[in-house]
Amino acid sequence: MSNTGTLYTVSAPSGAGKTSLVKALIEQTSSLRVSVSHTTREMRPGEKDGVNYHFVEKAEFEKMVGESAFLEHAKVFTNYYGTSQAWVEQTLAGGEDVILEIDWQGAAQVRKLIPHAVSIFILPPSQQCLRERLTGRGQDGEDVINARMAEAKSEMSHYAEADYLIINDDFDKALLEFQAIIHAERLKLEKQQAKLQSLLQNLLS
Repeated sequence: MSNTGTLYTVSAPSGAGKTSLVKALIEQTSSLRVSVSHTTREMRPGEKDGVNYHFVEKAEFEKMVGESAFLEHAKVFTNYYGTSQAWVEQTLAGGEDVILEIDWQGAAQVRKLIPHAVSIFILPPSQQCLRERLTGRGQDGEDVINARMAEAKSEMSHYAEADYLIINDDFDKALLEFQAIIHAERLKLEKQQAKLQSLLQNLLS
């Protein structure tokens, strides 16, 4: 039995509220960390290197791919994203749970390498709501919004590959459901046996 953490993959179309839900979950849950991905995309206003992402040049990213430094990596639109394998393994070994915010391609890669990883998919309540959220950011033009909507439909078609599904209509309700998944996974027999070994021995002695 082991006290290693659980690895979670969280996927969602852009605009479904994944990042906000993960941020709120991390703030309210102990021993749970979110992996900071490497990306080749440009930094957006308000973002910080090493906090939102590790921003790297394409050549550096490709070098890391060649060194097998990523647990998973994928191309989304015209940019690359990847998860540091060393950081994930070290954090899990330390007994902390890890969340990977990745698209369906990355989640599929992770499931092949780590079959016991828990996958969660977050969907918006409607296409109209999704478009409103994307438009409300005020960062992109109509052509970009249309491209993101098309990509979102493709992404959403993979929801059935996940272990859990959350509809982010009401944020507080979605957050409670998110928390319930983490708590349920931590109460599984193997986790409890590792955590409560001495207590269980005393009860049965």
